[in-house]
Amino acid sequence: MDTAHVTYLGGLRTEATHLRSGERIITDAPVDNHGKGEAFSPTDLMSTSLACCMMTLMGIAAEAKQIPLTGLTARVVKHMAADPRRVARVELHFELDGSHLDQRQRSILEHAARTCPVAQSLSPALKQEVTFTYK
Repeated sequence: MDTAHVTYLGGLRTEATHLRSGERIITDAPVDNHGKGEAFSPTDLMSTSLACCMMTLMGIAAEAKQIPLTGLTARVVKHMAADPRRVARVELHFELDGSHLDQRQRSILEHAARTCPVAQSLSPALKQEVTFTYK
């Protein structure tokens, strides 16, 4: 079954439609690569998808182990490299309420995040720097 349909709209912009839900995402080339930067770039989406996937796996682990998961947010920082142009490093800074979490629960959540399918699918050459801050 197909996952998405993507249309080139011109002006370095695309529209991707998720076929099952009908949800749409617009991408633009970034300003440092001939674009307008008015939407996520494809490399922004890749970097952000890593954070989304990690959060999803943390949620699955939290539900399975009855671990309270509140206040979870992530800050994503993408670092580009040249020759060839690529994402060289992604910093993911997670923050969550840790007031009710013991060390075992924190370890479960962190392991779930680091082993998400997106993280496992990306090239080992891409540095994934992941930090967790418990408030």
